[in-house]
Amino acid sequence: MESFVGAIDQGTTGTRFMVFDHEGNVVEQAYEEHRQIYPKPGWVEHDPREIIERTRSVIERCQKSLDRKFREWEIIGVGVTNQRETTVAWNRRTGEPLYNAIVWQDTRTKDICETLPGEIIQKKTGLVVNTYFSATKMRWLLDNAIKSDKETLFGTIDSWLIWNLTKEHVTDYTNASRTMLMDIRRLEWDDEILKMLGIRESMLPEIRSSSEVYGFFEINGKDVPLCSALGDQQAALFGQACYGKGDAKNTFGTGNFLLMNTGREPAVSNSGLLTTVAYGIEGKKVNYALEGSIAVTGAAVQWLRDNLGIISTADETEALGKVDNGGVYFVPAFSGLFAPYWDMSARGSILGLTRFVRREQIARAVLESECYQSRDVIEAMETDCCFPMSAIKVDGGATKNNLLMQLFADISGKRVVRPKVNETTALGAAYAAGLAQDYWGSTRELKEKWKEDLSFEPSITEEKRNELYHWWKKAVERSKNWLE
Repeated sequence: MESFVGAIDQGTTGTRFMVFDHEGNVVEQAYEEHRQIYPKPGWVEHDPREIIERTRSVIERCQKSLDRKFREWEIIGVGVTNQRETTVAWNRRTGEPLYNAIVWQDTRTKDICETLPGEIIQKKTGLVVNTYFSATKMRWLLDNAIKSDKETLFGTIDSWLIWNLTKEHVTDYTNASRTMLMDIRRLEWDDEILKMLGIRESMLPEIRSSSEVYGFFEINGKDVPLCSALGDQQAALFGQACYGKGDAKNTFGTGNFLLMNTGREPAVSNSGLLTTVAYGIEGKKVNYALEGSIAVTGAAVQWLRDNLGIISTADETEALGKVDNGGVYFVPAFSGLFAPYWDMSARGSILGLTRFVRREQIARAVLESECYQSRDVIEAMETDCCFPMSAIKVDGGATKNNLLMQLFADISGKRVVRPKVNETTALGAAYAAGLAQDYWGSTRELKEKWKEDLSFEPSITEEKRNELYHWWKKAVERSKNWLE
């Protein structure tokens, strides 16, 4: 009988189910998008029912495909990885959502954020006070959408999926560390912050390790353990085999997220980065990471396609962008600016426009903005860690764009390394699930399975790199504090 490990990868724009073999190769996968709901400027929502329906659908599609491919097969464990910070409230008794999921990009809680003591919260949680995180979304739901909180359950998307599949209300250290409610040293919900926000601990999931059996659900007529959970960026770090202190990866997705493993002790940033739990696969022994979160990168390409109609598909940017930027700089602060600026009042801008500029220059500026924002984070991370990065592993759907990867190498001045298995987020969740079931024996074994696909070396001079970056920083200053 063929034995595999599965991973539910529930992202900002869609849900994927992937099946991996013992070598970490993709055996089968299915993907479905879900709607993006924009009720007001700055508000972003998803339908939680649609998300769980899409999840069940992609699992069923993979099951049918595996039936055609193999005479006998089994999935010995399934992991969950998910868009982080996106918050769901539902009724404990009926299981019905009480409101749409409020997405991590949503900015409606700005006023709540401005009432909170940033220094206390950052010291305990490793996070800056920002609309990005789940805690203020929960407070907004209690104030605006929930009539009675007696039977209310809160969770990030991992908890919503696990509850629907197994009826267990749990989360893991990585997702809990993104709520702005967990003490990252004690690895427990923090009573002081809960009281500050008026959130009862009984509403929240139990915090567990990232690799253990949470419950069971049925696949192919058998009860399969759901046995790992990792926030998507931590899962990508895990799937990229970044198990050593100083190992770093940059995910190119809806946003960009650069994480560096800092080992068993949380590293405090003085440069606008976040301290977060990287993973916890040995009970309460966890690894921490420094993280630079960028709200809008791939989402800006979607904006070119869906809002402006400049392109028909995201792939077109690779051919369109092979031009000089014409002096155009694009700052995609649609949801404010995240790391290292943390300006909730910033808004998107396109600067340097002249009559010379065509859609090609706009497309180029959008691609460059992904790389400039990542350079901002790299510089902050090198300042905090006091040592330079020589190479950065990359993953995410946009990394198939060779022009984008070369631009990242040129603008960052770093060697950029792309892995053979690009879907490292799902792979990381699968790895953690496989470890829980002894499908793999150790992280050392997993590290040996990581393989390079292609690397990109910087091809412009340091002088040119710094000149381009100077204009980027000037553009950022123009975008900051727009909503005075």
